[in-house]
Amino acid sequence: MNLADAGKEIKKELSNDEKVLENVFKLETYYKKYKYLLWALVIGIIVFFLGRAYMQSAHESNLSEANEAFLTLQTKADDAQALATLKDKNPKLFELFNYTQAVKNENITVLKDLSTSKNKVIADASSYVSSVLEKAPKDSKLYAELTLFQKAYLDIKTGDIKSAKQKLDLIEEDTPLYMLASLLKHSTIKEK
Repeated sequence: MNLADAGKEIKKELSNDEKVLENVFKLETYYKKYKYLLWALVIGIIVFFLGRAYMQSAHESNLSEANEAFLTLQTKADDAQALATLKDKNPKLFELFNYTQAVKNENITVLKDLSTSKNKVIADASSYVSSVLEKAPKDSKLYAELTLFQKAYLDIKTGDIKSAKQKLDLIEEDTPLYMLASLLKHSTIKEK
């Protein structure tokens, strides 16, 4: 390497070093200009993740307490403290527990209260079971075929064979109740 090439090489390295220093000075200028905004952003991110961790921890704690209360209620259904804990910590599970107890005890008033629940499954099931207990089945999304079957049975009891046959014909073949509906249709309803 000759002296001219070495000089060019040194000059090139020095210009690269100058560019690095220039970028550092620009960065320092930007930092001084926006340091409050940067620190606010960093603190905001830290607070966000700490808050998220706290909320997740609180949620898990609530679920744990609700599960313990639910397990207590499985063995002792009249435990007032467990009921209160379950109602506070997990209202959806509380509604489900109330539904199962109301069905088990055939408590129509509780079932009617639950039929206005925001949980559509609990509301529909409660409405259906309360209407069955009152021997007046009404339409249900969950128990559509069973409702048709029960209405057909009540029609047979009252002697309205034509209406019963129409209701039993609405039960589709791919449902588990189809075989029972066919059996009821063939054994009870005589063609006229």
